[in-house]
Amino acid sequence: MRAWVFPGQGAQAIGMGKALAEAYPEAQAVFDEVDEALGEKLSSLIWEGELEELTLTANAQPALMATSLAAVRALAAEGFAVSEASFVAGHSLGEYSALAAAGAFSVGDTAKLLRTRGLAMQDAVPVGVGAMAALLGLDFATAQEVAEEAAQGEVCQAANDNDPGQVVVSGHKGAIERAVEIAKSKGAKRAVLLPVSAPFHCALMQPAAEIMADALANVEIAAPVVPVVANVRAEAVSDPSVIRELLIEQVTGSVRWRESVAWMSGQGVTEIWEVGAGKALSGMVRRINRDIACKAVSTPEDVAGIKGN
Repeated sequence: MRAWVFPGQGAQAIGMGKALAEAYPEAQAVFDEVDEALGEKLSSLIWEGELEELTLTANAQPALMATSLAAVRALAAEGFAVSEASFVAGHSLGEYSALAAAGAFSVGDTAKLLRTRGLAMQDAVPVGVGAMAALLGLDFATAQEVAEEAAQGEVCQAANDNDPGQVVVSGHKGAIERAVEIAKSKGAKRAVLLPVSAPFHCALMQPAAEIMADALANVEIAAPVVPVVANVRAEAVSDPSVIRELLIEQVTGSVRWRESVAWMSGQGVTEIWEVGAGKALSGMVRRINRDIACKAVSTPEDVAGIKGN
């Protein structure tokens, strides 16, 4: 069994998806659809802009989705339809890419939702009030203990359970700084603040969750052609009304990636294709379960490699 997974923020790079667009008209069409939906040439920023501007949350989210969907269209052009996968899943914003790939959202609606999501998440907390940190070398239970000890009346939550040795905590800056020191005292190999613009996936994002509730209420969600493994449940869902509620919950909830991959493995998944920019998820998957074969698909050469197998 095979699953397709889609990357989240941090995978962005200038030039991503350009070779796919040049090689496949179907891939170019995705970038055209996103540009039209947003009323701007986001594709120019992706391919020729400054990384600092591309990394802004409101740009990175639709840009990464566009790149993932371009790869989906390129694979489809070579006879690899997403409908042949057993599951799709995505890391944070990547869940929107997964849903678009599976036909739950149109590309244009997904671009608009992610632009709204990015702006809402950025605006939810004044710059400097929140922070995130990666705790490396601690299991999830210990990382949760660190977060609880560090909170001291402020918000400090385990935001991303990425793999057996990598948990990201999110919340008030002071609490996160305390978490870094506590984690080191509990044996973390490393504990470092992340260069992010807002504290994602914690209770401080509640204003953004409310904005997304309004945005999602006005968008049609179709039943996906492949079940989507939801971040906040770490199991597959297909009901459009449930998908809508879980996307709202996802803004403040934890990304349960380690559990999601383990769940897919338990269902019989033995191969995962990472569709879009970068290879971060492939690395996480290998650390979660070395028996799952991983392929990253972000260039025409990657597509050709799959076609040649």
